[in-house]
Amino acid sequence: MIVVNHKGEEKQFAAEDISSMVLAKMREIAETYLCSKISERNAVITVPSYFNDSQRQATLDAGKLAGLKVLRIINEPTAAAIAYGIDKKAGWFSKRNVMIFDWGGGTLDVSLLTIGHGVFDVKATAGDTHLGGEDLDNRMVNYCVEEFKTKQNVDIGGNAKALRKAKTACEKAKKALSFSFDTDIEIDSWYKGEDFHTTFTRDKFEELNMDIFNKCMEPVNKCLEDAKMDISKVDDVVLVGGSSRIPKVQELLQEVFKGKELCKSINPDEAVAYGAAVQAAALSGNVTGKLQDFTLLDVTPLSLGLESMEHDSSKLCMNLVIPRNSRIPVRKTTSVTTSYDYQESVNFSIYEGESSIAKNNNFLGEFTLHGIPPAPKHVPKFNVYFETDANGVLSVSAEDMSTGQKKGIKIKRERTK
Repeated sequence: MIVVNHKGEEKQFAAEDISSMVLAKMREIAETYLCSKISERNAVITVPSYFNDSQRQATLDAGKLAGLKVLRIINEPTAAAIAYGIDKKAGWFSKRNVMIFDWGGGTLDVSLLTIGHGVFDVKATAGDTHLGGEDLDNRMVNYCVEEFKTKQNVDIGGNAKALRKAKTACEKAKKALSFSFDTDIEIDSWYKGEDFHTTFTRDKFEELNMDIFNKCMEPVNKCLEDAKMDISKVDDVVLVGGSSRIPKVQELLQEVFKGKELCKSINPDEAVAYGAAVQAAALSGNVTGKLQDFTLLDVTPLSLGLESMEHDSSKLCMNLVIPRNSRIPVRKTTSVTTSYDYQESVNFSIYEGESSIAKNNNFLGEFTLHGIPPAPKHVPKFNVYFETDANGVLSVSAEDMSTGQKKGIKIKRERTK
């Protein structure tokens, strides 16, 4: 819960509550711009492609709290690819393999798509939901705190107000370094009336953050590997998100793609919203011309499965049901059995992740089938059905093949008020 003290009163908010406030404000902005009320309140909401099931469900909940009818959750790099395809008319002529490198303030998403004849086919996606421009800002803030400590012999690392001022100044400097080789960081009255000033060079910026920049290339290679596509087959590398403007990131990307010219023609700040608007138009039937032939084929970002015990072993493993980068919507079935003699109930624990050990993955939820007819182990059979909808939200059910008894769960994170 997020705790806020306001006018002497303490309030607690779930992340969905905060997100719903943002969405409601965005609806108001849209209504003001259009000079009319949005009567149906239908919405397409974009999320990082590497959002897990609970994060997607939380986004749907936030939409409902904001009074919106969420037509679709769409992955941000996929939305950017739609914007690129329409801008370049790439979607209606020859097929092109396009990699979207989407690095914003908080997340990194990389998706590889084949675009052609109005079809946007996602081949693979990878990313990091905790890697963004904010991490670069924090490195710069820490550098400034150490500089101030050296000069003034004062450690202000625990002063929230001072750190906020520093973060604003450092973010501004970071943006300037994308276009110049050095910039000044100036913080007036940073602490007890003492000003702070330092000249920050692009070389220093790159030195501080080189490990982060290198980490950004990992999802790129993973995406290519999952799509089973050679670098030479990628026609376009499209930059999206404010952090993709950083020269060192662009340099590393060009090294990965053997000097290929990067596509910077679409607005990195607007591409995702533009693509989402196109998807919204297609879903609502408000399309003309080329858009009438528009088709989107997306994938699930993480593998999904259930906990099961290996035969002749006490090891609890991940029984993979839906591999990552499976096209959605998708429905798959697996069969399981009992682990002990004369079990009267069977528990189904659902996980997402890439580890072969269940507990190393992200636990999503569980349910139990009771009243199982007594039988030796490995004799009873249960079919387990996994279904992921177009929003990437998962439903799981199980059926006892001997009795026909069924039970299931729609994976949904519990909200605490």
